[in-house]
Amino acid sequence: MPDLIIRGGLVLTPEFRVIKADIAVEEGKITAVGEVVGTADTVIDASGKLVMPGLVNAHTHLSMSLLRGYAEDLPLRRWLEEKIWPVERKLKPEHVYAGALLGCLEMIKSGTTCFSDMYFYMEEVAKAVRESGLRCSLSYGVIELGDRERRKIELKKAIQLLQEKDSRIRVMFGPHAPYTCSDECLLEIKELAERHKVGIHIHLSETEEEVRESIKKTGKPPISHLEEIGFLGPRVVAAHCVHVSAEEIKLLVRHGVKVVHNPASNLKLSSGLAPVREMLDAGIEVALGTDGPASNNSLDMFREMRLCSLLQKLRTRDPSCIRAEEVLRMATVTAARAAGWEEVGTIEPGKKADIILVNLNSPHLTPLPPVIPNIIYSVVGSDVDTMIVDGKVLMQGRRVLTLDEERVMEKARRAAEDLVGDVSA
Repeated sequence: MPDLIIRGGLVLTPEFRVIKADIAVEEGKITAVGEVVGTADTVIDASGKLVMPGLVNAHTHLSMSLLRGYAEDLPLRRWLEEKIWPVERKLKPEHVYAGALLGCLEMIKSGTTCFSDMYFYMEEVAKAVRESGLRCSLSYGVIELGDRERRKIELKKAIQLLQEKDSRIRVMFGPHAPYTCSDECLLEIKELAERHKVGIHIHLSETEEEVRESIKKTGKPPISHLEEIGFLGPRVVAAHCVHVSAEEIKLLVRHGVKVVHNPASNLKLSSGLAPVREMLDAGIEVALGTDGPASNNSLDMFREMRLCSLLQKLRTRDPSCIRAEEVLRMATVTAARAAGWEEVGTIEPGKKADIILVNLNSPHLTPLPPVIPNIIYSVVGSDVDTMIVDGKVLMQGRRVLTLDEERVMEKARRAAEDLVGDVSA
């Protein structure tokens, strides 16, 4: 007998069709999609709802939810050096835990079942993930600035994070960026990643300034330089890749590097518009992420999908340049692969039961049928009614079952006030 049955919903298939079907779940996995007879310990009525795979946020800094609204209207380097890095030097484990809990709560309420996170005190993020019931891939953000002694300390922290792995938590190595990590550090991380058979999560070619500085220092832009030193490879997941040449796109393809596009953050920091269409056409696996809440202000992946589509149409001056199905794939199947979780991202037998139910009974979803474009252009995170991760119900009827919402938000308010002052002033 299944542990869970979802009955009578409009189910999004791996082929991006919508069919009316039941779903059976046993021991955290989908066992059947179609007509399911009998009963189960838990039966959810999905009539009037779209049943789809949970969204995957392939690049974020979850605990920066505490800094939402703190550092506004600045370019990336000033944003980091004048606002973010000074306050991050004050971070304590309890701050990171409070911010991670808040981020988990926001993702549950907006349809993200799995995320890939890079930050500090990552054992605290793991603690928040276990409490919330979400799935994730975690990486400690290594910043060694060419200091050999600091490198030892940073890599020790990155290695210690491997101890946090469990059935819903995987770990990557997270060198922050080529401009904050030396070549020696990057190559040591590559060796560690290969030894432990995990991915590498890095920021890459985010701004024109970063590219200019790389050329000045190494004679080549970041991607070309990393190729030259032997860092690139299929384990690498590169966030941003906004300023990349046609030749560098070929390098990314050659080495099997995955890219995570972060449209809202790139817009807010005026970093630029990534050539997503060109990367997709070249065969690069392009995933979607929000970046941190301090540079986006939201963890809503439905908003991110819509923005991704609209921006590429504007950039290319071609409304047909990117299809809704491609964008949805970026936030599900491809994002899951980038996060190191190939077992999620679609609803089909054998996959892990990471599922969301979207309430279609809203004015902004009427009268259009629930075809794929409406997921991209009309659905918002607050339309998510129910969330299931690993076969466990985390939210039903918009009520979160794993976290106390008021306690989480109050804890975050106190932590933010401790870091940046009275946020209510």
